[in-house]
Amino acid sequence: MKVATGTTNIGFEEKLWQAADKLRSNMDAAEYKHVVLGLIFLKYVSDSFEEKYQALLEEGYGDEEDRDEYLADNIFWVPKEARWSEIQKHAASADIGSVIDHAMEIIEKENNSLKGVLTKNYSRAELDKTRLGELVTLFTNIEVGSSAAQERDVLGRVYEYFLSKFASAEGKLGGEFYTPSCIVRTLVEMIEPFEGQIFDPACGSGGMFCQSARFVREHQGNVRDISIFGQESNPTTWKLAKMNLAIRQLEANLGRHNADSFHDDQHKTLKANFILANPPFNVSDWGGERLQEDIRWKYGVPPVGNANFAWLQHMIHHLSPVGGVCGTVLANGSLSSNTSNEGNIRKNMIVGDIVECIVALPNQLFYSTGIPVSLWIMRKGKTGQSKNKVLFIDARKLGHMIDRRVRELSEEDIQKIAATYQNWRQGKEYGDIQGFCKEATLEEISQQDYILTPGRYVGVEQEEDDGEPFEEKMQRLTSELSGLFARSHELEEEIRKKLGAIGYEI
Repeated sequence: MKVATGTTNIGFEEKLWQAADKLRSNMDAAEYKHVVLGLIFLKYVSDSFEEKYQALLEEGYGDEEDRDEYLADNIFWVPKEARWSEIQKHAASADIGSVIDHAMEIIEKENNSLKGVLTKNYSRAELDKTRLGELVTLFTNIEVGSSAAQERDVLGRVYEYFLSKFASAEGKLGGEFYTPSCIVRTLVEMIEPFEGQIFDPACGSGGMFCQSARFVREHQGNVRDISIFGQESNPTTWKLAKMNLAIRQLEANLGRHNADSFHDDQHKTLKANFILANPPFNVSDWGGERLQEDIRWKYGVPPVGNANFAWLQHMIHHLSPVGGVCGTVLANGSLSSNTSNEGNIRKNMIVGDIVECIVALPNQLFYSTGIPVSLWIMRKGKTGQSKNKVLFIDARKLGHMIDRRVRELSEEDIQKIAATYQNWRQGKEYGDIQGFCKEATLEEISQQDYILTPGRYVGVEQEEDDGEPFEEKMQRLTSELSGLFARSHELEEEIRKKLGAIGYEI
């Protein structure tokens, strides 16, 4: 089959997903994920290499066998037997699994940054080799226009789309590696990571970094002006992130290996300009009892039974002291909890003027959890409009259902949230909107016992003015209510009489 792209390619990624998913048979989505994504990555590195190889041949003055020519352009060196043109020759052969495994092994051997990253178990007996060969053919036959650059862009989009679909298929487990792109885009539009160091201490498959790079490109910036730092504890997810970033030619320091951010901080001295994160919610077994005296707990020792405020303080610790800004997702319980020192930590953060904006999000945005969540924007060295103030945005009514389980924020929703925040922070074209946004002083927040639930501040959305004066409306509604009460008493008396007539007394 041929899967074409171009101006009429609406639903292209979905069509490709459906075709690939048919080949899954009875394999679990969690296992199949690595089979499919590994193949997409293999095709990407091969296509990138082949494009550079042909360019060097045409130029005539470069050496197409000089690996430095490729490394200079952030392109992986791919030996001949690992190139996609060789892989596809074996698509219908029983040895296709062994051919792919060998390709993965020698690519890792030739590229230090990929050591231990690639999937290398395609030859296992339980993986149907006929279906595997059909997958190779499926990805071979993606038609993309005239250039390899176009194809690489398509493969990047396909990789991202497949990540989201696998997250949906895996349900709760999908949350370990994927944050819905509409949430990521909202955070990126709010904190605008245009240049500097970007850090994600729970980076999953690297979606925050990919969206940051996209933001830079859309605003005519240079991706080389951002430096990416990340950390991820899950070993398979860490590998997904390495591949996801490589497929977009983004250089990143994700640590020497997968590691726990609390107990094996891979970036101890980092003070980042921007932090973007979606850490796991309400983790109870994070080992807090071993970190009671940790330098990161500036605002108070977090409870050993919940890591939410440990994550917040870990991020604050890694922020640049000069205007460093953090955007993170957190369960709503952290906005109001007063148990186990959480209320005191939150109060200290507010009094310390580190909290800049709280956004209550609509429910059902995640594949993995129904827990209601909010966005926290925190900034060091607040100045101007935001100094000693916090902006509250209640976005719970935004978004639309994309299926029976999941809601999504539209681009209009994302821009509404981001523009409200940016206009407020820059002191232009901002005004409180009842039911949606409210600027609150630290004094006002103290009067609410330092609870940060946006609904407490923004109030209830005001109904449209129907032209009826308030006093007249109240008089009319009171009169109508009195009439309803009177009618209720009449009905009650009728029921008593009828029950009495048949021998029942109330």
